[in-house]
Amino acid sequence: MTRLLPLGAPASLLGRTNLTLGVSSMLIAVISTIALYAFVIDPIAERSADDEAALLVLSAQTWVELPPAARPYFELELAQNHDLIISSALQQLPEYESAQTPIALLQQKLQNRLGIEVALLEGDDLIWVEVPMAEYRLQIGVAPDRRDTQPLYVAIIIVGLGAAIVFFTSLFVVQRVTRPLVKVATQAERFRGLENIEPLAETGPRELVSLARNFNTMASEISVLLENRTTLMAGISHDLRTPLTRMRLALALLPETVDEVLIRRFEHNLESMDELIRDALRFAKGASEKDQEFELVAFIEDILSTFEQDVALTAEISRNHRVVLAPNAFSRVLTNLISNGIKHGGEVRLIVRATAVVIVDNGPGIPEQQRSQIFQPFFRLDGSRSSATGGSGLGLAIVDQLCQTHGWAIEVVNASQNAPSPGAKFTLSFVANTSE
Repeated sequence: MTRLLPLGAPASLLGRTNLTLGVSSMLIAVISTIALYAFVIDPIAERSADDEAALLVLSAQTWVELPPAARPYFELELAQNHDLIISSALQQLPEYESAQTPIALLQQKLQNRLGIEVALLEGDDLIWVEVPMAEYRLQIGVAPDRRDTQPLYVAIIIVGLGAAIVFFTSLFVVQRVTRPLVKVATQAERFRGLENIEPLAETGPRELVSLARNFNTMASEISVLLENRTTLMAGISHDLRTPLTRMRLALALLPETVDEVLIRRFEHNLESMDELIRDALRFAKGASEKDQEFELVAFIEDILSTFEQDVALTAEISRNHRVVLAPNAFSRVLTNLISNGIKHGGEVRLIVRATAVVIVDNGPGIPEQQRSQIFQPFFRLDGSRSSATGGSGLGLAIVDQLCQTHGWAIEVVNASQNAPSPGAKFTLSFVANTSE
């Protein structure tokens, strides 16, 4: 059963890992930014504002306690070293209305230290604070360019840089893991039990080395198993020919007094056995065959010439179009498909394309729920096949096995949806080296 992926979820392991690491890194960045602001930036800003408020109060107290002649020197010292302007001459200035966080925090700390409301005024590019001290009312000017904390910018920097670092790191790490997995998946998809499959390189981390070694061992064992099966099938089928011939000879030498019905039954059974043996030998020969180059249209015309019934042929490629395929296996697949169409559909037509051959008949069609079953050995469609049609029941099973062995694909649908006889449409697709 195919598992549906969540909407928008990447299909590859690399994409999923990057997405997971990206989301987790963003959450870590957000938590880090909140913690940084709450436990570092905010306390530092509080301390800085409190220290500046203490400096303002201390400056006002010192100014009041100094002799009048020394006050100008003190004012100059504050301006040069602390960027503070202190004056006893009150100016009529508008109120400071900005909500800049450091200035507002400074105002709050001053109010806490003085225990009274402190007004903020704006003028001459300075922020002025009115500080009552003894019998004086002083105005102290501070520069407004106090650096405000920017948690949003901090978060953007942390998230952006963190996501970039995580992305490239995970890209490097996951690619090292997924590259061997992709090779395993590719080899597994291409593997058809052939001996000439390229073994996977047993390098890298221990787990990937173990995976590659197990795959190579499995592929080797399956190849040997399939080779032994094919050899055994061919050997048994060949050896059965001798007793089968003896039985035919014995049947021919029976006296005329033997019941003719019984003889016909024996002959029918022998013919069925002989067809099974021929199919097994053809399959064994096609499964172990090597690819050869030939002209596709001329090759198919030679196959069609072996049938007594005419089969319409439509070629969508030129006659000199050449392909590299296993000829006997390809011939066996086409012969079985055409024979199947003739038996159960009557009229058959072929369409030859560059990488596919389409076989269409005008029979009753194949129900959708049974299309995957027709390639099973000895499966018969109800109502469409009977013992009268003959056949070993292995034709389409051999087609499927040969297609799997050589990496071809076979697809079946109904040729028409509304016609009284929809017919079956088999499409044999192959990937081959072609040339004109």
